[in-house]
Amino acid sequence: MAEGSEAERGYHYGVIARAIEELDAAGGARLSLEDLAARLGMSAAHFQRVFTRWVGVSPKRYQQYLALNHARALLAERFTVLDAAQEAGLSGGGRLHDLFLRWEAMTPGEYAKGAAGLVIYWGWFDSPFGPAIVMGTDRGLCGMGFAADMGAEVAFEDLRKRWPKATFVENSERLRDWVAAAFGAASSGEPAPLYLIGAPFQLKVWEALLQVPSGHVTTYSEIARAIGRPTAMRAVGTAVGRNPVSWLIPCHRALAKSGQLGGYHWGLPVKRAMLAYEAARADVA
Repeated sequence: MAEGSEAERGYHYGVIARAIEELDAAGGARLSLEDLAARLGMSAAHFQRVFTRWVGVSPKRYQQYLALNHARALLAERFTVLDAAQEAGLSGGGRLHDLFLRWEAMTPGEYAKGAAGLVIYWGWFDSPFGPAIVMGTDRGLCGMGFAADMGAEVAFEDLRKRWPKATFVENSERLRDWVAAAFGAASSGEPAPLYLIGAPFQLKVWEALLQVPSGHVTTYSEIARAIGRPTAMRAVGTAVGRNPVSWLIPCHRALAKSGQLGGYHWGLPVKRAMLAYEAARADVA
């Protein structure tokens, strides 16, 4: 993760989001560093520093990761077959291959009660992808959403209404260390625990997503096949969209078989930025 304060990270994502808009407006034409910086109202030197601090590569190199056809290139070069990932031991409740996580799931009986009696803490944090609403229980993070596209009020309510009988308490400090771990900035080395709250079918889909390595992608049809429901692609797509812990459960790594990005609950610019961020960092690792 880029260094700097939370406020700086939020600012950096704002620059990236604007860069995506300008690159799209250019219709695929390659813009020079000076041209792109000028469109953003920044000096070339300042723009170079923001880009490099955010992801670790130069703006010139980074443009390929933001390109509209980048998803197709990822499918061709970095497609993950989930059965192979599972056999390699990349999933489950231990330490994952690309995220220092541990996770457990609410039982079906608990979920059926609408999270009655559960206390969920929440707070706002700046992230590499703009303002993030984060929620968690005593057992781990249960919700993470991004407000850059839909706005803070809508993003908060989107998560809150998923667990209608829970008690919500604002407490950013209780979540801060977990959030730092989630974005790779923890100093303690402690994992970011996840507490997954969902229906049994959703949990299967989310477990499959956890098998996709950072910098790689898979397809909705591959997820359906991996969970033993090859004809349930529409249901899989719905479950992917209902993933409550975005980024950590990497729903942004699920693409349409055609190479289209598909939908993204928190906005397609956020999804593109996440894929580009991971691909660029994988190439410089």
